[in-house]
Amino acid sequence: MPEDQWHLSVTNVRRTLGDEIRLYTTEEVLTEFLTALSRAGTGYRSRAVRMTRTIIATENVVVIPQSHESFMEGLDLYERRSDKGYSLTDCISMNACRAEGIREVLTNDHHFTQEGFTVLITQ
Repeated sequence: MPEDQWHLSVTNVRRTLGDEIRLYTTEEVLTEFLTALSRAGTGYRSRAVRMTRTIIATENVVVIPQSHESFMEGLDLYERRSDKGYSLTDCISMNACRAEGIREVLTNDHHFTQEGFTVLITQ
């Protein structure tokens, strides 16, 4: 959302990546996004739904579906990293990145750096 503190940074990085890049996300990340805006009011909820539907329909975006297997593998990583502040969604996303051979992530979350990923959004 344009009001988000990271919107400009993400927009700039996205622009430098170009139009031919394929982006990946997970249904769990979309769930987390919708949950974060669930109490922000009707206007934000409607925008969040439109944005989510646009992401799902965008040709160069791959949305990896939720599954029991991805949940359990995420739970395993979550358990193994009990000394970290990783969320379950982080763990599922990290596993998805590894499975897809992704090393660069469009996030500002330093947890991904701790796992050896290159974070593309910096302050």
